[in-house]
Amino acid sequence: MATEKQNAAEQQKPSPLHSKRGTTHIEDQVVAKIAGIAAQEVDGVKMGTGTSRTFGGMVDTVTGGTGQRRGVNVEVGQIEAAVDLTLEVKYGKSIPTVAESVRSTVIRQIENLVGLRVTEVNIVVDDIYFEGEAKQPAGEGEESPPRDQERVH
Repeated sequence: MATEKQNAAEQQKPSPLHSKRGTTHIEDQVVAKIAGIAAQEVDGVKMGTGTSRTFGGMVDTVTGGTGQRRGVNVEVGQIEAAVDLTLEVKYGKSIPTVAESVRSTVIRQIENLVGLRVTEVNIVVDDIYFEGEAKQPAGEGEESPPRDQERVH
């Protein structure tokens, strides 16, 4: 019962983005960029898939972008946001532990920097990578892993 009252009070709490002096609107791309940067703060995380990093590298070369939004989709409302992330986890790291760390970091950063309440952070781990894998230069295709290491899909 107390939890229901607490949830109802949170629902009715005004957004810090709305005041008597005006309204602040945060674009989806800003929230997506913050989520992407926050997710990469966690050790053992690469954002996006190999394909999206390759394509994104080519687009970034043309547009001058930085690629922090690759692997990130957001839905932003007036007072809350939902985030979907696609990422790779370093081999040997506990995927559930990394996912929870990513989730809490993304929620904390969005809520602190933007003022939106994060309702959910959904994470898709679509691959793992190995310590020795070189980072892909922008605009180049996926590199082959060393012969003694097989890429896991």
